[in-house]
Amino acid sequence: MGTARACDPDADAGAGADAGAGADADADAGGGAGAGADAGSATISGDPAPNGASPLEHELANTPSLRARQRARTIGSNDSNALRPGAMGGPSMQGRTLVELIAAKRDGACLDPTEIARLVQALMTGELADYQMAAWLMAVFFRGLDDEETVALTDAMLRSGRVLDLDGVSGIKVDKHSTGGVGDKVSIALAPLVAACGVPVPMVSGRGLGHTGGTLDKLEAIPGFRTQLTAEDFARIVREVGCCMIGQTAEIAPADKRIYALRDVTATVECIPLIVASILSKKLAEGIDALVLDVKVGSGAFMKDLPSARALAGALVRVGTRAGKRVVALLTDMQAPLGVAVGNAVETREALDILLGGGPADLLECTLCLGASMLCLGRAASDEAEARVKLADAIASGRAVRTAERMIEAQGGDPRVVADHARLPVAPEEIVIESPRDGFVVQVDALVIGLAAVAMGAGRTRADQQVDHGVGILVDKKRGAQVARGEPLARLRVRAGSDTGPIVERVRGAFDLADTAPASCPLVLDRIDVSSTRGPGCD
Repeated sequence: MGTARACDPDADAGAGADAGAGADADADAGGGAGAGADAGSATISGDPAPNGASPLEHELANTPSLRARQRARTIGSNDSNALRPGAMGGPSMQGRTLVELIAAKRDGACLDPTEIARLVQALMTGELADYQMAAWLMAVFFRGLDDEETVALTDAMLRSGRVLDLDGVSGIKVDKHSTGGVGDKVSIALAPLVAACGVPVPMVSGRGLGHTGGTLDKLEAIPGFRTQLTAEDFARIVREVGCCMIGQTAEIAPADKRIYALRDVTATVECIPLIVASILSKKLAEGIDALVLDVKVGSGAFMKDLPSARALAGALVRVGTRAGKRVVALLTDMQAPLGVAVGNAVETREALDILLGGGPADLLECTLCLGASMLCLGRAASDEAEARVKLADAIASGRAVRTAERMIEAQGGDPRVVADHARLPVAPEEIVIESPRDGFVVQVDALVIGLAAVAMGAGRTRADQQVDHGVGILVDKKRGAQVARGEPLARLRVRAGSDTGPIVERVRGAFDLADTAPASCPLVLDRIDVSSTRGPGCD
């Protein structure tokens, strides 16, 4: 990666305008791990850095002078050589005030890592007011951050809290992060499946917000399952079981929670550098060595098109790599819901079906694709073919099921739900939505289905809302399916006495039917790693 820096309006300031809150919606996830290793003394796994410095610290310490490459900018000036305050750096500009740092970014200047760290620290101490940070975020939205600034922001947000200490867990620790989608219950099957193949999976997950579901809400449909654990318990379960799935605590990247709350109310969510820093600050706090990213693309995702999804994935891979991690991103289709079930308990049931050797074909394929990349990064397989064989064997032998049962039991849940799905409570009443004609399903709009599930109570529109774990939607006919008039397209699981009329119409409207079958679409649309290599295989 070159060192040239582009801090101007044409940089990736607001690229991916549809990235949305879901790309880093874990920011306002519920509580999880408690106390952990102090951020100042914790190490971040990766290539060794001198004097005990983390890869992020080493990267920043070896960055050439940034201000020497900053460009002066004029806004509303008749003098083309005039400089706005803070628009040009140099030795005389050291020790700028917080207001000058806001002005510098407003005018397109690059900030030093120490200056970005100072902004974040000042926010957390109260020296920088929320409205001032909001002004800086808006400046970033329009002016952008380059990779060096994004690394610095990630590091500052990471070090605003504690880093979980997983040094006692042997092996290469690998996590997976999804940017969010409808029916995306992959993590529930993926974590125990990969752990059953010998790769430790520490996972900090989030709650649903908007039309996308959250892994924590689905896990909490399991009676007794606890997502709030101390850091010691988190590390112990990862060490003993191989995987553990918790929520973000106030001690994990607390600056991210503060900044995200401001972005959410100032229309600055859809900014790739800010999304990257939000995601990676939490993931680096897990103590992982490698990360697989599932960047969803389509109507049910926050990245609606391939160019914006590639921009986000590329930035995540670059910055994560500079932070000392091995990172791979898969771009996967989210035009239609993933799998059949959309909800909480219904999705958990479907995810557990994967471990039992069943489940919908698209959900299984997505799980295997991501799992193969995780095994490769974890050095448990040399290539994707070998990884898929190991994943299939873990399912067939029952090791994946046993690992899931052990994880659930260790986190206070009823392990019997894995084999006996009836123990997962589902709303008792069912409403069938029938096909109005003969034909083929050419589209099932994921966004419409997701919004319908939220309206039923399966999701939330505010972070403080409770969800109904039992309601949900079952999409019986997927894209390409041939249907006859009167045949079920979908089924709603609802509570007795609920007003379902508007929801039924909304779900019915999500289906497009035609006389001919549509062309098939691939599930995995692209693969991005640090060398920009795309296609099948492992690093």
